[in-house]
Amino acid sequence: MHDPAEDAGRSVAGRRGAGELEAEVLGVLQEAGSALSPGEVRDRVSAPLAYTTVVTILSRLHAKGVLERHKSGRAFLYAPVADSPGLAARRMAHVLDGEADREAVLTRFVSTLSDRDEQLLRRMLADPGLPSM
Repeated sequence: MHDPAEDAGRSVAGRRGAGELEAEVLGVLQEAGSALSPGEVRDRVSAPLAYTTVVTILSRLHAKGVLERHKSGRAFLYAPVADSPGLAARRMAHVLDGEADREAVLTRFVSTLSDRDEQLLRRMLADPGLPSM
């Protein structure tokens, strides 16, 4: 029987979008705890993918600075440059770096935080143990 939930995030042709594939591949690498080859990644994703598709996804994630890679024999091994919170922080910093008026962006960002998140941020900024920038 067809499950409509399986279609969420897929194109009309039934294929997953690039972002969804990248997220799954990144998740596989984060769960692995060590660098993996494209073949090892392919063996761990939920749906069958061509080896070349996996290599393309890994290459794109490497180009975005999300993965590091090193040569091992004839193949590369890939690993995330940071854990999930670290990657989110990198994305936020990248967006901020692309804006001319950093103060305005940070002001707007803080104004959209929930009361709970705003209090958390205030506590963190008041912490003398927080690394300075």
